[in-house]
Amino acid sequence: MSKLRVVSLLAAITSLGILAPLARAQSNIAPGTSAPIVAESPAAAPDRPLVDPTYRSPTEKTRLRTYFFDAFGPYPIAGAALIAAVNQSERTPPEWGQGAGGYAKRFGSNFAIAAVTTTTRYGLARAFREDTVYYRCECKGILGRFKHAMISTVTARRGADGHRRLSFPAIAAPYAGTMTAVYAWYPGRYDSRDAFRMGNYTLLAFAGENLALEFIYGGPHTLFSRLHRPAVSGTDASSGPSR
Repeated sequence: MSKLRVVSLLAAITSLGILAPLARAQSNIAPGTSAPIVAESPAAAPDRPLVDPTYRSPTEKTRLRTYFFDAFGPYPIAGAALIAAVNQSERTPPEWGQGAGGYAKRFGSNFAIAAVTTTTRYGLARAFREDTVYYRCECKGILGRFKHAMISTVTARRGADGHRRLSFPAIAAPYAGTMTAVYAWYPGRYDSRDAFRMGNYTLLAFAGENLALEFIYGGPHTLFSRLHRPAVSGTDASSGPSR
């Protein structure tokens, strides 16, 4: 995958969010939002997971709604369409040809990869009792929020207290999607090395998505907020632990 594809992917994720106005930094922690990933107090024990006292675990309804939006909503469709256009311009894979037929194959492939990736992530997260919702940082400053978005790419909240841990589902899911593509419908010359390379870019896309969610959220009623909206808006979350 070329640099053009990477830039296009991140640009698509970010530009979709520009439909909403830039977010304003929040000064107080509201129910359903996150505390800074970096401990504020020097008295906090460095070897203990960070805990957010305001955390509320999402309801089953929220989990299901978020899954369908992440897997089949406007963003995976738009992302698949853009990457298919880049693939078409690069003639990748060349076996799929050009024209409308070639574009349709590339679009279907990219959309299927995204669906398998999302389904794997949510399925594994359920088994590992993890929360897949993205929580915006209540910290101030670009660097702190950037760090929060990057760390959230490979971590998840667990337990009733919402402590954050390294997430196997978040790391494994991107490669599950591309491995499925390589061995199910890609031309035979593709192998696990190609799947791993493609999975790296899918993981990069997750990071770009988190950055967009962190910096371009425009409020609970905007389209962009719905990508991981339950925790951002503080609504539709259970008052007690669900796991």
